[in-house]
Amino acid sequence: MAETIVSSLIDRLFPLLTQEAKLLRGIHGEVADIKDELESIQSFLKDADARAAAEEDSSEGVKTWVKQVREVAFRIDVAVDRYLLDVAQHGPHRRGFTGFVHKTTHSLKTLKPRHKIASEIEEIKASVQKIKARSERYGFQSTGQGSSSGARNVRWQDPRMASLFLEDVDVVGIESPKDELIGWLIKGDPYRTVVSVVGMGGLGKTTLAKKVYDHHMIRERFDCHAWISVSQSYNMVDLVRSMVKQFCEARKEFPPEGIDSADKTSLISKAREYLQGKRYVVVFDDVWGIDFWGEIEHALPDNTKGPRILITTRKLDVANFCKKSSCVKVHNLQPLPPNKAWELFCKRAFQFELGGHCPPILEKLSHDILEKCEGLPLAIVAIGGILSTKDKTLFEWQKLHDGLGSELGINPHLAGVSKILSLSFEDLPYRLKSCFLYLGMYPEDYSISCVRLIRQWIAEGFVKAKEGKTFEEVAEEYLTELIHRSLVQVSEVNFDGKVRKCRLHDLFREIVLQKMKDLSFCHVLSKQESNFEGLTRRMSVDRVSYDVLKGFEDTYIHSLLLFNLDDSPKSFMSTFLVDFKLLKIMDFEDAPLDCIPEDVGVLFHLRYLSLRNTEVKILPKSIGKLQNLETLNLKQSLVYDIAVEISKLCKLRHLIAYYRNNQIEFSLAREKGVKIPKGVGSLMYLQKLYHVDLNHGGVDLVKELGQLSQLRKLGVKNLSKETMSSLCISIEKMSHLQSLDISSISEDEIIDLQTISSPPQCLQCIYLKGCLEKLPGWIPKLQHLVRLGIFWSRLNEDPLKALQNLPNLLELDISNQAYSGEQLHFRTGGFPKLRLLTLRYLDELKSLIIDEGALPLLEKLEIGPCPKLKEVPFGIQHLRNLKTLEFYDMSKEFEESLNYEVGPCYWIAEHIPVILLCYMVGTRGFRSKHLERSKAQIINQNDDHNTNDSGNIDASIEKGKQSSSTQ
Repeated sequence: MAETIVSSLIDRLFPLLTQEAKLLRGIHGEVADIKDELESIQSFLKDADARAAAEEDSSEGVKTWVKQVREVAFRIDVAVDRYLLDVAQHGPHRRGFTGFVHKTTHSLKTLKPRHKIASEIEEIKASVQKIKARSERYGFQSTGQGSSSGARNVRWQDPRMASLFLEDVDVVGIESPKDELIGWLIKGDPYRTVVSVVGMGGLGKTTLAKKVYDHHMIRERFDCHAWISVSQSYNMVDLVRSMVKQFCEARKEFPPEGIDSADKTSLISKAREYLQGKRYVVVFDDVWGIDFWGEIEHALPDNTKGPRILITTRKLDVANFCKKSSCVKVHNLQPLPPNKAWELFCKRAFQFELGGHCPPILEKLSHDILEKCEGLPLAIVAIGGILSTKDKTLFEWQKLHDGLGSELGINPHLAGVSKILSLSFEDLPYRLKSCFLYLGMYPEDYSISCVRLIRQWIAEGFVKAKEGKTFEEVAEEYLTELIHRSLVQVSEVNFDGKVRKCRLHDLFREIVLQKMKDLSFCHVLSKQESNFEGLTRRMSVDRVSYDVLKGFEDTYIHSLLLFNLDDSPKSFMSTFLVDFKLLKIMDFEDAPLDCIPEDVGVLFHLRYLSLRNTEVKILPKSIGKLQNLETLNLKQSLVYDIAVEISKLCKLRHLIAYYRNNQIEFSLAREKGVKIPKGVGSLMYLQKLYHVDLNHGGVDLVKELGQLSQLRKLGVKNLSKETMSSLCISIEKMSHLQSLDISSISEDEIIDLQTISSPPQCLQCIYLKGCLEKLPGWIPKLQHLVRLGIFWSRLNEDPLKALQNLPNLLELDISNQAYSGEQLHFRTGGFPKLRLLTLRYLDELKSLIIDEGALPLLEKLEIGPCPKLKEVPFGIQHLRNLKTLEFYDMSKEFEESLNYEVGPCYWIAEHIPVILLCYMVGTRGFRSKHLERSKAQIINQNDDHNTNDSGNIDASIEKGKQSSSTQ
């Protein structure tokens, strides 16, 4: 991990030496020397990190050396930040740092910052050289010679060994996955099939695989079988030799002659020859590398006898890689459900007393402790085992609950849990380790917005450029890899399968917090720990007062995230700029904030600024000095007017600025964009601009939008006849545009987009809010369109015929008088991939026809209010994948048609698991009622206080079409 810090620092020093050489005249040589020294240290650090991962083998000498490298890297990083800040403050405020360098080189000779950093550089250079000399002197030969009594240097027993010998009575919650795996192994095609069990460390993959492997049906089905433990380091020759010997042993045969001395090629040939006509099964437990299958597959012939290979792994990519040459079935192992987790906990905690039952006095604390485990069998067994040795008192239980995080690091009974989970972290490539640790800055149980996280990674400099891809696309790949490695859990997914929110498992977070502390990566201020001493460049603040932050004068922190703060920060903000002048990331989302300092522009390094969901009304003019700002998030703030200085933010990539009033019904007035000035065309790196009020700026502003060639997402409000044609021309220039959201100035104003002849071909999402004379002819030609929403369109022609062949459309919303006709007809074969269909507030709709073979994958259908639609649409019975059917404010006649006993239309929808009848409550929301499937009545499932706002169409769009009604 120290190597990651140094690598990042080298990345920072390189442009400093190349692009700004003149600026560093007099100290250029010293900075270059430091860079060279750090590069030579970097290779040593990779070894040091690897040895530090094997905690019991790491000497105190190596640990001290790594700590010193981190500290000097910290000093260099801060020195560079302070120097660039000082130079920027002393120089004239010109656009672009490079231009500033060339115009002021001569005058910089007398500047104080130059003399200051020259002195610092000399000291740092001397420190680096000493550290390098010390590493060469150690040569890491002292490993194992120093003390190994540190708190983190605990010996551990691999709990996976015990899982191979568990009795059936000791195993809980694997019945269903075991049956599924056995079915996959003994049934199916007669060709070679790979069955993979994928999941995070500690979920019980090995236990499950062993119970399947030992099952009598498997032993009877296959001619020969073998169990191979692979792990992170393996020798392929020894592995194949062991496999062949086990196959022979199973058949009570002698191994092939010469197997002990055979080389790799000969062994593979012998294995293939032996298995050619046999029905074999082999388990490869704990596979880490995707290249494993590329080597072993040649020893496993694909015959017609139904051979099976079972693999357990933490990485989905390992399972997917097998698809290149075999049929693959993947079982994603899930945590234990609460009832099974409780059963396992009680078995372990009370196994020799109290009849295996938890005494009532300890139940609440036991459940609290169990919640920390989040269904992870390894942790439940380990923690239950510790509690079985303790007195059954509230005091002892409470001590473990409160100190569980620290116990993971020092308690030998929990060393296995910590080590098993840590293995996944240590296996990460260096480019992902900092990204993963960053998740620890978010509070416990926090569902993290992936977009927010990715932008913060980019602002931190964690994401490396990749040719042909944006930083955002590369960062998405990073996050996907962390998910596929079972390190990050998915907590919310859009209908298109894209991950929207993610989180850390509670126990993983405890380990991350310890690593962040050990590595000085970040300090978390909370009610439990509100003091801080030491070095760090990142701080996460959760549920503490601003008085605590006042103590951090002249800090070096460059990332500050605030969570769950209640009191007003006015006094804190008055000294904020002085105390946090090196900030790169300033995230005030949800903070009780109503202003930011006038001179915020002095934060020269600031790359990420979020004022989302605050009471801030005005952005100071000095914001134009934030020349490095990449993300400005003003969503749900009260900022409606952005100063002309915004055009100076030449590195800006994301400008999100709008306010949605959830207290009023869905309408064009419900959502406000922001006024932006002319000059926005200079923001050449802008990817997201959402929403712009076109009522201010006129045609000239709209024409400037066409200069934003990198734009991926555009939202505009108050489109008028005057700006219509100019917008069409600008859209045609946005070749990378993926999402387009257009609202007219009024419901009667016609949105005429017919003049767009060459729309961006990568468009995936379109929302049109306003009157359409006809559906734009280019929309049905968009092959990548995933979401389409039209509102107040007043179309007279059925739009379904034009849209039905869109090959990738997943969501379709036709609402708020978007269609004025009496009939909508879904034809056979139409909408092959549609999963969500919304038909709301269509006053004239009398008939909805769904042919057999239409909408084959539809999962959710929302209808109503449609006052003229008197009975359940015929054809719903054909929608065999439909999981949820929702009706809004339909007539009494319509409701009665669904009556279980006498309703003539009940049979049409009887196959659908969830049917909701939703009714308007007051003017703000709907209350849902669930259709009782066995009685002729409707059961109210929701209390009045659960009522949500009725403006759910736009909210659904924003949330990936999650239903906004109470369910």
